[in-house]
Amino acid sequence: MQLATFDWILIGSFFIIFLVVGIVVSKKAGKSSQEFFLSGRNMPWWLLGISMVATTFAADTPGLVTELVRVNGVSGNWVWWAMLLTGMLTVFFYAKLWRRSGINTDLEFYELRYSGKSASFLRGFRAIYLGVIFNVITMAGVCLAGAKIAHILLGISQWETLLYSSIIVVIYSSLGGLKGVLITDMIQFFIAMIGSIWATIYIINMPEIGGLQELLTHENVAGKLNILPDFSNKEMLITLFIIPFAVQWWSTWYPGAEPGGGGYIAQRMLAAKDEKNATWATLFFNFAHYALRPWPWIMVGLASLVLFPNLDSLSTAFPNLESNMQGHDVAYAAMMTYLPAGLIGIVLTSLIAAFMSTISTQLNWGSSYIVNDFYGRFINEDATEKQKVLVGRISTVLLMICAALFSFYIKSAKDVFDLLLQIGAGTGLLFILRWFWNRINPYSEIAAMVISFIIAIFFFINKKLATPLFEIEGYWQLIIGVAITTVGWIIVTLLTKPTDEKTINSFESLIFGSESKFHNIQYKILGFLLGIIATYSFLFATGYYIYGNVTYAVSLTAVSIICTAILIKIWKKIV
Repeated sequence: MQLATFDWILIGSFFIIFLVVGIVVSKKAGKSSQEFFLSGRNMPWWLLGISMVATTFAADTPGLVTELVRVNGVSGNWVWWAMLLTGMLTVFFYAKLWRRSGINTDLEFYELRYSGKSASFLRGFRAIYLGVIFNVITMAGVCLAGAKIAHILLGISQWETLLYSSIIVVIYSSLGGLKGVLITDMIQFFIAMIGSIWATIYIINMPEIGGLQELLTHENVAGKLNILPDFSNKEMLITLFIIPFAVQWWSTWYPGAEPGGGGYIAQRMLAAKDEKNATWATLFFNFAHYALRPWPWIMVGLASLVLFPNLDSLSTAFPNLESNMQGHDVAYAAMMTYLPAGLIGIVLTSLIAAFMSTISTQLNWGSSYIVNDFYGRFINEDATEKQKVLVGRISTVLLMICAALFSFYIKSAKDVFDLLLQIGAGTGLLFILRWFWNRINPYSEIAAMVISFIIAIFFFINKKLATPLFEIEGYWQLIIGVAITTVGWIIVTLLTKPTDEKTINSFESLIFGSESKFHNIQYKILGFLLGIIATYSFLFATGYYIYGNVTYAVSLTAVSIICTAILIKIWKKIV
């Protein structure tokens, strides 16, 4: 499709703003590694919360939601909606603890909680495992999604897309550090929300769709509207509801939804002014991520079934799309081709912003591990702050190159989602318990990582073989991974010695102070449940308002308000 001059002006203005932000904050960001990676630990909750939301709105997110809706209907989103439980667990049990730790990265936790050479090894190993391997896989999925969008909307190849976008995102990420990322995240959040809502309204009212009522009653859409899975369909119920709630949320490690907190979510909690700001930021993130954003993407996914009912129709409409880039996830970008001049500029700008927001966060977070937990800890312990910032900037470039190259070896956002879930399968319970169960030691974590990674790679390679060694459903792969990994690390925990008592006492004194580990546990559990109910109620109420089911919508809105009111009343007991 051809963009109008006004569209190019919008896109160009966005790039200029991002570069200016990076340049303006570069001087302060370059003063020290703490400024570069944590913005001096004085960030307010609202900026951190918005940044968390913006980061999880990657270029691949609308495509992932569209694919889930097209394949399994609205209820297909339960594979990630269930992760709200993980997020709320972080809010009410761990956000305060992370900020109280005073560490620079969440990997420093290992030498705070454990002792000896095994703790040091674990910290260094995780720096490469998460900061490089896991991070590159995550970014590769975002790169592929960005390339698909650019190919459909701009007609440029994957190589061209990644070359241009990488140069821009690396420049401002390496200049501005976390503060530059936070500021640009805020801009991206508002552009993305405006663009996605406006685009959805326009698409639904196109003559080809015929308005909301026509969309909801269309033969390709009517059977896809259920928010809850069809309980009479055993396989759907297991895949979309039982596995996510019974197994997935507590047992898997996934970026942005780590049990017990971690990754770039922990980075933002550590950058907060204080414990309250860390908690508020994480609460806002979970509400906005699960309750505010999904419906525009869901509605576009449903509308795509009218114009592109199957993969063949997508292939016919975009014959130049390479085979490795085809899939249900491209339907979102395909729907954007119907937007008029001006609006397409805003939407494309929001998608570019989403791409850059996620990549810049992943780059800053990954390089923080490389600098603080590998280079500064093992390679050059006497490194100056300027040397650390320089290494951070160099690692930013190298991580981007690796991610761009790996993006040519994956096919869709769902592939990456499944792979990351499988790699983290079985490790989640350990991350939840390690703050409270003193028996857990470095060997527990090493065992969990190694076992889950080997199982994930085995299943991934088997799936990619021309003739797989065996056929097994994805949810069974997840269950097998969780079971073997969990049993494995628990056995290792029981067979090895716990961390020495002196280290444990020092850790507990710092994290819990004079309070019991389980201080006000009843209020935290109540807050956890209220937060989940309030968020789900708001999410479902929005859906039922769209569907025109006013009774359900009003009832769920009332439930959300009541839960929020109770939560506010007991808040001081929680934080």
